[in-house]
Amino acid sequence: METVTRTLSVVGGGVVGLSVAWRAAGRGWTVTLYDPAIGSGASWVAGGMLAPLSEGWPGEEAALAFGAASLQRWPDFGGELERIAGVRLFTSDDSLTVALDAADAADLHTIAEFAAAQGHELAVLNRAQIRELEPSLGRGIRLALHAPTEQAVDNRLLVQALRTAAVEAGVELVERSVTDLDELTTDQVVLAAGSHAAQLWPGLPVRPVKGEILRLRARPGVTPAPSRTIRGTVHGRPSYLVPRADGIVVGATQYEHGYDTQVTVAGVRDLIADAEALMPAIGEYELYEAKAGLRPMSPDNLPIVGRASDRVVLATGHGRNGVLMTPLTADAVVAILDGAPLQEAEAASPERFSRVMMA
Repeated sequence: METVTRTLSVVGGGVVGLSVAWRAAGRGWTVTLYDPAIGSGASWVAGGMLAPLSEGWPGEEAALAFGAASLQRWPDFGGELERIAGVRLFTSDDSLTVALDAADAADLHTIAEFAAAQGHELAVLNRAQIRELEPSLGRGIRLALHAPTEQAVDNRLLVQALRTAAVEAGVELVERSVTDLDELTTDQVVLAAGSHAAQLWPGLPVRPVKGEILRLRARPGVTPAPSRTIRGTVHGRPSYLVPRADGIVVGATQYEHGYDTQVTVAGVRDLIADAEALMPAIGEYELYEAKAGLRPMSPDNLPIVGRASDRVVLATGHGRNGVLMTPLTADAVVAILDGAPLQEAEAASPERFSRVMMA
């Protein structure tokens, strides 16, 4: 019996594109991935937080459901990549979202109640409980939300592991730009080009949102970094500390500046000041990198995953949660290619924007 060859082009080599390529190759597709600089975009400039529950908010049930479904896939997804690449991807097993004032404390109670209503239990901790878990945190912290299942991964090791897995699965990596999807001759095309996707599919409602991060390296004798992800709001700005094997990732600013990826003095100043409010001893660490990336944002903060035409499948618009949403996105895209869409990903369908992006 003759085997039918199914060919696929994946445009975009971040964590989403690499994951789609890897998973599709495992399902028998002959896959070619195109990107002029694989893994160098937003995927390289990320905290690696897997935190959909503590970011939940009333009215955002669909976003919480999508993120939670992807979080459930992470242990198996990440574990398989660790076996293939021989690396340790996970850098923490849980998260604390902290409150510095009464308004933030009230918000944490709102989040806990909302998550509970969706079937996810989060614990509210007092000062003594916070100090017991993380003694390096600032004494001004009055309350925290503990999410025991919200892990974090090293995003850069993830990129490298996905590249290894894709190549081992038979994916051909082509390091060049695609300027027109019509130039690709494969049976199917997956557009996973992040913030640049709208340049290849006019009308696609995805815009770049700049985010700056700092990478800090531990020095001899410094106060140990937190063992879990720490998130909080300082002067109205979101701040996070994510542990790494050699230190901490500090993030992240958010600017609507088009395709600008320059790091600003003001951005670095705010990141350091806010990080010190969460962990006063952070000034002991070495600042060895400041970098900016472009998050692909959609209008409703849900990704855009689904068919744009009979031949093109979209996988973009993941905003700040691209790493978190990667496993579900990859499974959803491969399911669409195989003609059996996943119910868990229905809320991300491009059909909700059909008026502005006609094929």
